[in-house]
Amino acid sequence: VQLQASGGGLVQAGGSLRLSCVASGSAFSLDYMGWYRQAPGKEREFVAAIRWSGGNRWYADSVKGRFTISGDNAESTIYFHMNTLKREDTAVYYCAAKGSTRIINSAVGDMHQYGYWGQGTLVTVSS
Repeated sequence: VQLQASGGGLVQAGGSLRLSCVASGSAFSLDYMGWYRQAPGKEREFVAAIRWSGGNRWYADSVKGRFTISGDNAESTIYFHMNTLKREDTAVYYCAAKGSTRIINSAVGDMHQYGYWGQGTLVTVSS
């Protein structure tokens, strides 16, 4: 499986961006896909995830109400609609994915659950 993320860029605070992540290869084997981010000098952190079977979605508290994860299963693509961006949202955003073995809710944000990673796309929010 290969993941290709895109859509990053420079945006002013309060603005919006939409990230995309396309899975290729054995994408049919995937069930969970999500987004992580890593700001300069900080550890990579969970942001959001979606499960194809059931449509469950999870969000980090820091983005709830501002960001929305969605997906097109037929296209093996997920999207990340980021609204009301803040300077602290500046980071490299990574797409991640895993197969169908169920993850308990409390572990959905554990990056070690995800075996596939994209190359990252940079989001810079200016004041």
